[in-house]
Amino acid sequence: MTRIAFFVGLDVHKDSICMAVAHSGREPSRELGKIPNDLVKLLKRLDRLGSRDAISCCYEAGPTGYGLYRDLEAAGIHSVVVAPTLIPTKSGDRVKTDLRDAAKLAHFHRSGDLTPVWVPDPRVEALRDLVRAREAAKADQRAARHRLGKFLLRHDRRYSGRTAWTGMHFDWIRSQRFDHVAQGHVLRESLGAVEEIGARIARLDEHIADEGKASTLWPLIQSLQVLKGVRTLTATAIAVELGDLRRFQDPRKLMSYLGLVASEHSTGNAKRRGGITKTGNGHVRRLLVESAWSYRHPPRRPRELMKRSEGVAPELVSIGWKAQHRLNRRFRILVGRGKTRQVAIAAIARELSGFVWAIGQKVALSAP
Repeated sequence: MTRIAFFVGLDVHKDSICMAVAHSGREPSRELGKIPNDLVKLLKRLDRLGSRDAISCCYEAGPTGYGLYRDLEAAGIHSVVVAPTLIPTKSGDRVKTDLRDAAKLAHFHRSGDLTPVWVPDPRVEALRDLVRAREAAKADQRAARHRLGKFLLRHDRRYSGRTAWTGMHFDWIRSQRFDHVAQGHVLRESLGAVEEIGARIARLDEHIADEGKASTLWPLIQSLQVLKGVRTLTATAIAVELGDLRRFQDPRKLMSYLGLVASEHSTGNAKRRGGITKTGNGHVRRLLVESAWSYRHPPRRPRELMKRSEGVAPELVSIGWKAQHRLNRRFRILVGRGKTRQVAIAAIARELSGFVWAIGQKVALSAP
């Protein structure tokens, strides 16, 4: 195997790519300039450096996607896509340009201080797009409900029921009458927007369930559902965001990757820890925090959980049962010590990621 001699950092934008290279050794990284975002021009510039199998490129994960990664790999050039939030920074550095960003990437790529992200195959990426489309639809739903609720509140229309956005709540909204025709139009249009988004989410749920079962990730999706609070949608989202969990050597690496470890600022004999770092994959972190609320309640095996566990290896089912006992006990201990419920749930989400890791180590994924 040829030794890597050139570590190239790419700052990729829609129309341009800024390049820098760090040679193997200790010389500072060198800026190579700015070129159009064109694969042919990029390959010509890289070929000037040396043999393709001696080059390793990196760029940040972002809106430009993984097309460049796949093109470089197909051309015989090793490349990685790195997590932007885990790139080391200098506290005193106040100058930011695209070329400097590329030089920084090249430097840290050579030193091994960058954290690669998992690059899915095209079919799994398509499933991820579907999952993220549902997440965007949920955000639209929250915004539409908020607008409708505030409109009603401005006109002193207060719902006396216990739970909002149920069938009874929608019936109450439809029964509201206003003196002015214009306000009636606002009510109907706002309510129609909420209902339309709800129908869109229901359609996306069906598509995700169907595509998840047809995916190479289905063994992992099915196995993750032995965990309380992790149903089909959550399991699918975790699987498409993280992929093969065996790439994490131990659960602490997964916890750090998800930003669920405590931040720390220690100097001398003084140690000070803060909230979780919130770096890395925010999609999975949010899902685990939401699922962690399920562990406030005592362990039990409801019918729905038993149905989700059908066809899963007993060894994995036992991991889910162990998680219920441990995490519920941990939640009660933390709250008993005076921790707020939010802080306790963050700790539970961190430990829940450890059980996700344990399940992932025992699930073999089929090749795409």
